[in-house]
Amino acid sequence: MASTYESFNLRTTPEKFYVEALDEGSEDVLAIDRVSTETTLTVRRDIPASAETRPICGLMGTIRLVAGMYLVVITKKKKVGDLLGHAVWKAVDFDIVSYKKTILHLTDTQMQDNKAFLSMINNVLHTEGFYFATDYDLTHTLQRLANTSPEFHEMSLLERADQRFVWNGHLLREFIAQPELHKFVFPVVHGFITMKSGCISGKVFDWIIISRRSCFRAGVRYYVRGIDSEGHPANFVETEQIVQYNSAKASFVQTRGSIPFYWSQRPNLKYKPKPQISKTGNHLDGFQRHFDSQIILYGRQVILNLINQKGSEQPLELAFDKLVTSLGNGMIKYIAFDFHKECSRMRWHRLQILVDMVAEMQDEFGYFLVDSDGKVMLTQEGTFRSNCMDCLDRTNVIQSMLAQRSLQSQLRKMGVLHVGQQIEEQADFGKMFKNAWADNADACAKQYAGTGALKTDFTRTGKRTQWGLLMDGWNSMIRYYKNNFSDGFRQDSIDLFLGNYAVDEADWATPMRDNKDWKFLTLPIVMVVAFSMCIICLLMAGETWTETLAYVLFWGTASVVTGGLILFNGLDFVDAPKLVQKEKLD
Repeated sequence: MASTYESFNLRTTPEKFYVEALDEGSEDVLAIDRVSTETTLTVRRDIPASAETRPICGLMGTIRLVAGMYLVVITKKKKVGDLLGHAVWKAVDFDIVSYKKTILHLTDTQMQDNKAFLSMINNVLHTEGFYFATDYDLTHTLQRLANTSPEFHEMSLLERADQRFVWNGHLLREFIAQPELHKFVFPVVHGFITMKSGCISGKVFDWIIISRRSCFRAGVRYYVRGIDSEGHPANFVETEQIVQYNSAKASFVQTRGSIPFYWSQRPNLKYKPKPQISKTGNHLDGFQRHFDSQIILYGRQVILNLINQKGSEQPLELAFDKLVTSLGNGMIKYIAFDFHKECSRMRWHRLQILVDMVAEMQDEFGYFLVDSDGKVMLTQEGTFRSNCMDCLDRTNVIQSMLAQRSLQSQLRKMGVLHVGQQIEEQADFGKMFKNAWADNADACAKQYAGTGALKTDFTRTGKRTQWGLLMDGWNSMIRYYKNNFSDGFRQDSIDLFLGNYAVDEADWATPMRDNKDWKFLTLPIVMVVAFSMCIICLLMAGETWTETLAYVLFWGTASVVTGGLILFNGLDFVDAPKLVQKEKLD
């Protein structure tokens, strides 16, 4: 089984970084030249005695910014639990260490840009949800790992990883070409992992959720929608639920991803910007690329499209349905379920209609099952690909219900549940199950939309509550602010981190300068002054009511007109990405 070193010291001298492996019996040291940036393998006795020493938990990799190269290290980790006997860690804190000893060679503008780029890298690193293992491949499902050759198992974790889920792939580009260095680095996934111990009728089993976010077409809610030319969808997440009992193990995989054709929904200060379907993209080509890859990876596909079938979402639903029909692939089944219409007026029990509708297909797909002797008993023959607009709130509710139905069957097959016993009747485990799926929803939502998920009161308790509605309102307000006024920076941060934008020291023409026109400053000031004067006129009434009314009407009209102008020019006021324009801004 491939593995990497587990613990390290970072030894620093003015000329070099030395990453010293502390594992028992190891003499290996990774030496990085701070001037030439050359990376070589050496031994412990070559480290100068004068080197400063600090413990680190691992290497994320290296990145080039305006001031030169930087080493990104994990400084703190927290154990999530053991997956099939292998420790899984959450990376909690990081440090970005400059190769250069000073930045005095930079101009003031370059220093400002370098500082902005550093804050971008920190922004991504401190978006919670980075996980790693040093002796297990977290990027693959149990079924994919079981379908591999002996040669695959001899490969390093870096070589054999599923590149869709390696979030530090760009940071490790210097290491990938040198196999002798692979023992020092490991793939880091982004998403959510929880590991729980369940007990039903005195039988103890391990229960795990792993959500892996794809780093292809990664980004934030309104700036990354649809697919790219390779067929990679925005906000693609593979979620695997694993259960282990008496050495037998089972796994059930679902996926989510943006509606897979070319469309956008740029923020423009409106609460819900209108989705725009591209008039130029070859939708069927991208759509086919996406589903060809999904069928190779996961088998048959059942699309659960949960968007509204009226209003601004309707054209997307009609286009999706039409593309499935045009493709005519018997491996793909399309089901449209208007979540909001069906569950309106708190009728959340109606979600069971969808679960019952797909029950037969879920039984046909099955799940992956290995008995206690390691023999593969069952394989999963297809997946449910769920989506709503964001692939967050509605999607997660449905995924948790399908996961519960699968778990019911798995636990019965393993002998944990006897015939007639239901998961819903197991109060303690049921509560843990619902809370873990709600935590998964919150993690995926924070990474894509900037706040926790909506509708998690239903996932946590099985019913919709007034408090849940209030919390949804609060989260929606925060989402509105972030999506309009801070997501451009977040999108730039992700593009820089993943290598979609590369900083070139030699040819430095910064895209960071953003010269706003007169409207950006003038209109908000006029609106605030007019609104303030309107309030003052109301509080400090004139000698006659007609005089007061005239002032209030004048200032009120001025504030409404300027507010209307701001909304009309909404695209000029939102925080837009500056680094990677590409097709993301259509």
